[in-house]
Order: sequence, then C-alpha cells, then structure tokens
Amino acid sequence: MSHKSISIIIPAFNEEASIGKVIQDIPREIVSEIVVVNNGSTDHTSERARDAGAIVIDEPNRGYGNACLTGIDHLKTNPPDIVVFMDADYSDYPEEISMLIAPIIEKDIDLVIGSRTLGAREKGSLTPQQIFGNWLATTLLRWIYGAKFSDLGPFRAIKFQKLLELEMKDKTYGWTVEMQLKAAKKKYSFTEIPVRYRKRIGKSKISGTISGTFKAGYKILYTIFKYW
Repeated sequence: MSHKSISIIIPAFNEEASIGKVIQDIPREIVSEIVVVNNGSTDHTSERARDAGAIVIDEPNRGYGNACLTGIDHLKTNPPDIVVFMDADYSDYPEEISMLIAPIIEKDIDLVIGSRTLGAREKGSLTPQQIFGNWLATTLLRWIYGAKFSDLGPFRAIKFQKLLELEMKDKTYGWTVEMQLKAAKKKYSFTEIPVRYRKRIGKSKISGTISGTFKAGYKILYTIFKYW
C-alpha cells in the first residue's frame, strides 16, 4: 500500500485468550512492528503475544494511558511514520488496519479514528452506558472544541511525529479523548472511518463493572473540561 513504516501498539491486561487472535489477524505485509504492552497481567498474555510474533514490553503500572505511553517510548528508538492503536480483546478487526491508515497515506490526514458508531456493531458489543458516554463526550467535544467526532474508539491511527507533538499525559481512561481534543486544539486534520466491532473475548475491566464505568466516565469528562 505504501512505503511508510507502520507500528502497532496494543495495551494488554489479562488477555491470554484473545491476544494471539489479534496478532494473527494483523496484515503483516503493511506492518513493520507489533508492540504489545503487558500492563501488569497475571496470566499468560506475554507468552501468547510473543508466540504470535509480537514484541512484548512490560508496564507494571496499570492504566490504559500508562501502557500507551510506554509503547510510544519504545517506538522513539526507531520512529515509524504511522502508529496504530488497538485493543487486545479481539473486539476490533485487525484486518481493517489498511483501511484505517489509508486517509493518512492517500490524503495526508494527521489522525484517523475508527468509528464504531458509524460502522457495523455486533449486538451487545457496546453497553448502553458506553453508547451514552460516547454520545455525551463527542457532543461536548463538538460544543467546546468544535471537533466533530462520533466516537472515542480505541482503534485509531496517527502520524507518529504528530502524536509526539501532542505531548500526551493521561495515564488511565482519559487517553483517547485527550488525543482527540488536543488534535482539535492544534488544528490537526482528522477524519473518521466506519469500522466493525464485535463482542470482546472475556469480560471488560472497565465497562464490565459499575465502578469501572463510573471511573472512566468521570475521567473522560474531567479531561474534556481540563483542557478547555
């Protein structure tokens, strides 16, 4: 598809049942490096990821943002042109990576969000609280920052140098919305593409619990107003 180098960062916490499937479905012909950040797993996530051909880095301090920041630090030693973030639970479709990076390669877009809202979702793949939270957060992004997004989906691609310029800080649940609002503030070009989404393998550590849902919702709203 292009001569640009593309690296994948996959934060993973206790995803031994799914991580191998995720890595297996990544189109190797266009991806230079697959980095799985083991975020304090107590199962065999690391072994499964290595067996599937990924580079595994440990980040014992729990938190989605922590894992992403560790992955970024690793990539700084040999910077790619584009970095793709995706989840380790097999809810995303890795084979859609080529579609996700196409706007960056073909139209020089800075940031591409894979939108589950615009795409085909398997019934039950998003909880009612996730759907409402997405709607509320994207509505606030539009009102406050003038940024038209339909989703805070974790499946996303961004030019690596542009990502570094965002100076990402969040260590937990505010990571995705921080990236989007900072991109809007810096006047980055961005777009969304519809992506498919299915029920994850295993139970969600965030939306699968009441406390996790509350903490994530609070942190997302806090982050939106923090940078206002």
